Amino acid sequence: MAHVIVGVTGGIAAYKAAELVSLLGKQGHEVRCIMTSAAQQFITPLTLQTLSGNPVYTDMFHPQDNMEWQVEHIGLARWADCVLIVPATADFIGKVAHGLADDFLSTCVMATAAPVIFAPAMNDQMYANPIVQRNIATLREAGYRFVDPVDGNLACGTSGKGKMASPGEIAAVLETLREQDLRGLKIVVTAGPTREAIDPVRFMTNHSSGKMGYAIARQAANRGADVVLVSGPSAQPVPSGVTVVKVASARDMFEAVKAQYDAADVVIKAAAVADYRPKTVATQKIKKSEGDMVLELERNPDILAWLGEHKKHQILMGFAAETNDVREHALGKLARKHLDFIAANDVTMSHSGFGKDTNQITVYGADGRVHELPVLAKEAAADQLLNLVLEKYQSKKALS
Repeated sequence: MAHVIVGVTGGIAAYKAAELVSLLGKQGHEVRCIMTSAAQQFITPLTLQTLSGNPVYTDMFHPQDNMEWQVEHIGLARWADCVLIVPATADFIGKVAHGLADDFLSTCVMATAAPVIFAPAMNDQMYANPIVQRNIATLREAGYRFVDPVDGNLACGTSGKGKMASPGEIAAVLETLREQDLRGLKIVVTAGPTREAIDPVRFMTNHSSGKMGYAIARQAANRGADVVLVSGPSAQPVPSGVTVVKVASARDMFEAVKAQYDAADVVIKAAAVADYRPKTVATQKIKKSEGDMVLELERNPDILAWLGEHKKHQILMGFAAETNDVREHALGKLARKHLDFIAANDVTMSHSGFGKDTNQITVYGADGRVHELPVLAKEAAADQLLNLVLEKYQSKKALS
């Protein structure tokens, strides 16, 4: 992942920089923070040091005790893959627009060859000021990028365009800087649970949140792929640039995936699909009565098995969410369903499985190779899975 500098300037939105640093760390980025003196009036360096796990740069002339000696603003500028200015005040925007460099952050911005992205936050009238807009236009023309503020309630008590974009929106801009190594590939991803109706108000489901599948779809799109996400019910935000097909039941998902299969280069089945459904669905709400109720179930179609049987040119990856004998169950599924890869995890672990932001996955390949991934944020784990898929695709293409 990327080396990211988060530069914090003196505005009330500085508190959101802490959330951004935390988010970037969860996504697997290495983060270094620089704070202006004004920024330190709003949040402390200790906050960002704790969240980033790295020293925070605050003083142009005070070397960090645990860093090798160098001209630090130059060394840091070379280290960076990206610089985010969060929040970007009118003062700091004007300073950079006029080539001024009188503190650690402004000198680092002047010295870096990495992309610099500003997230402005200020009073709406200040943002609309023609001088501020001219400075922003000057920086855009010079190649600097902006995540524009949004309309909302402002700290000064007014409402208008000047509220800083959310940390999630700012972090997402990083992905647009990535190498488009999956461009030209159509990738179908399934995610989330399925729901099997019992009556008009009840259904059977499971604990899947959809986070892993959505992370795969998001990262694939960020890397240039044409992505179709077939999703069961999930509260996850729709990834930018992804075509989403919403489904409910396993049969719905089966039909949606079949419709995409012939045109797909890759299918990654991350959904937790119900194996069984009620044999009959009541047309009216089932009322409570004396004694127990027996619910008769019948098998749902095995989507992954069908895809394996009908595989032509596609690369097929399945998931095995297990509670015991993970390796044995995963290898059996890999063979039975004619997969190229099976991504297995133990959902009983505290850092892995349904609803978690992290995952620990072991990937078994049909070629006998085993890839044991460490505990990673799901976005970082998604990238590792996509790397394996890309390697497989390129080797197949070289042999054809």
